[in-house]
Amino acid sequence: MNVPLTRFAGLAAAAAVAVITLKVVAWQITGSVGLLSDAVESVANLAGALMAWAMLWWAAQPPDDEHAFGHTKAEYFSSGFEGALILIAGGGVIWTALPRLMSPRPVEEVGLGLVVAGVATVLNLWVARVLLRAGRRHGSITLEAGGHHLVADVWTSVAVIAGVGLVAVTGWNRLDAVLALGVAAHILFTGIRLVQRSALGLLDTALPGGEQARIETVLAGYQEDGIRFHALRTRRAGQRSFISMHVLVPGEWSVQRGHDLAEAIESELREAIPGAHVFTHLEPVEDPISFQDAAIPPLPHPRRP
Repeated sequence: MNVPLTRFAGLAAAAAVAVITLKVVAWQITGSVGLLSDAVESVANLAGALMAWAMLWWAAQPPDDEHAFGHTKAEYFSSGFEGALILIAGGGVIWTALPRLMSPRPVEEVGLGLVVAGVATVLNLWVARVLLRAGRRHGSITLEAGGHHLVADVWTSVAVIAGVGLVAVTGWNRLDAVLALGVAAHILFTGIRLVQRSALGLLDTALPGGEQARIETVLAGYQEDGIRFHALRTRRAGQRSFISMHVLVPGEWSVQRGHDLAEAIESELREAIPGAHVFTHLEPVEDPISFQDAAIPPLPHPRRP
């Protein structure tokens, strides 16, 4: 059954609303800037989930005349947007924590506040596992990014809860602000990684090494029979992978025989890389010209007026 991925983004958005509410309540109860920083990161989660819903819907639209390769790259806008929001949230946490570091305040009603924060953390962990499973099953960078972000949020929450507990036990109130700054550093690191991954996707980065190895394994079986390959290029666009190559066969082969070989190669590659779109171009192996178009030609220099 083809499950719409927007359903998972909707789940993440609904959970984010509940988590933000719980964390804000925990902050109001305790007055902890560490718990406030944790709540701020969850606001970024909500915005990211809403953006993910929109981009997953867009990515699922069928190809059209203006987008013959589909709309799957829309997912990178989602993860990039979420990364930018996380960077803004990290800056806001630092802005809030620095004054508290200079003028520390005691935390209050720690027990009740930490129970509320703990419930929010458990909810986040459950949603993170759902998103990661769905992202791996459907090959969605948007769901995987959301899941990894929530896992990072869970560890952040655990650290904050432990830190606020230590503040109550030791009485060292500055620890609350120090902890918030540590959370901010973690938030910024997560945001940078998401923005970087989105940029690489938009720049048509090649498939990961593991998938490249599976492609080479498929082609190696044909090379044993004298078939040659070159101009192998790969890229990923959201859930879709693209593979193109030139297939060099004996020039005496009939068109039908070459076509049958190309179909067999494409079929095996689609099995090795699920969701891949494969392009093959047949050439005679004896003709030196077959090897002259392996590289993408450079762009022409603009003419001077």
